[in-house]
Amino acid sequence: MKIGLIGLQNSGKTTIFNALTGMDVEITSYSSQKIEPNHGIVQVEDKRVEKLSNMYNPKKTIYATIEYIDFVGLTGNKENNDAFGGTGMGLVKTADALALVVRNFADSTSGDSPDTLVDVDSIESDMIISDLIIAEKRLEKVELSKKRGIKETSLLLEEKALQKVIAHLENSKPIRTLDLASDEEKSIRGFQFITQKPLMVILNSDEDNFGNNDSLIHELEKTYKVIEFAGSFEMELNKLDEEEAAEFMLDMNIKASARDRLTEFSYDLLGYCSFFTVGEDEVRAWTITQGSDAVEAAGKIHTDLARGFIRAECFSYNDLIQCGSEKVVREQGLFRLEGKKYIVQDGDILNIRFSV
Repeated sequence: MKIGLIGLQNSGKTTIFNALTGMDVEITSYSSQKIEPNHGIVQVEDKRVEKLSNMYNPKKTIYATIEYIDFVGLTGNKENNDAFGGTGMGLVKTADALALVVRNFADSTSGDSPDTLVDVDSIESDMIISDLIIAEKRLEKVELSKKRGIKETSLLLEEKALQKVIAHLENSKPIRTLDLASDEEKSIRGFQFITQKPLMVILNSDEDNFGNNDSLIHELEKTYKVIEFAGSFEMELNKLDEEEAAEFMLDMNIKASARDRLTEFSYDLLGYCSFFTVGEDEVRAWTITQGSDAVEAAGKIHTDLARGFIRAECFSYNDLIQCGSEKVVREQGLFRLEGKKYIVQDGDILNIRFSV
């Protein structure tokens, strides 16, 4: 999973990045015109993986991971009609989801009070403009191809989808709220439109007002999924030992680390779940979209497994823990053989039979 952190300059974006990754990136680095994003990969803490590893004692234990990308801060300059068109920001298109960090504290440089709703609207507008520019340019090329006599079915389908997208964007609505048919969505998938990506809002508050923003969060939640962090405070927690950090979190009524909270939040936003593969060589967690079938899960492990899929040997983590061993799972009749159309469930343990 790859999540891109975006936001205006001085929104505390890099502070949030440090809190999530445990890194110590200079939080003023973008003031010197830096355009390269910061990257950090973190493990998805899952007690089930730990338990499976203790049971199978494998050579390797591999957790699922999330890659966080901290992009250069946006200026909010309205004269720039394509804020997401720069070299560094082009990588935004590679993210599975975007996390929009918005300031909810006084600016340390100017002393300006936060204007959170305006900031969110400003960035959403920039993203819409960026997508509109791309869609209009592509539609012009499609129309030119038609004038040259090219009228393939795929081209006509793309034209229809682009016309819908442009009309939607011109009404200041992101593509993620547009209902496209599956073939229409597929025809424009290669453009990786920014407003088509799942978007969450991270409300970055200071220690004094953290937990006291119900009305603001309620207003944001009319449109977005919202999570609140005390960015600077939670970044400093990384410098403390576990016991000290737990005491400070208790004082702030924070029940889990920023990393754990955003992981759970991201899985919910994207509709992800985990399945496992186990054995003497390796215990590993794999992330898939809820509703994925056995072939899609096999392809997540390796394309050969999907191409030559025969059956999936399957049992659940909960049944394994209840039975105490794989042997008892089989004896209790809880070990199953599933076909291509089986919908993989969170916590399934799979072994793919295949032939290529």
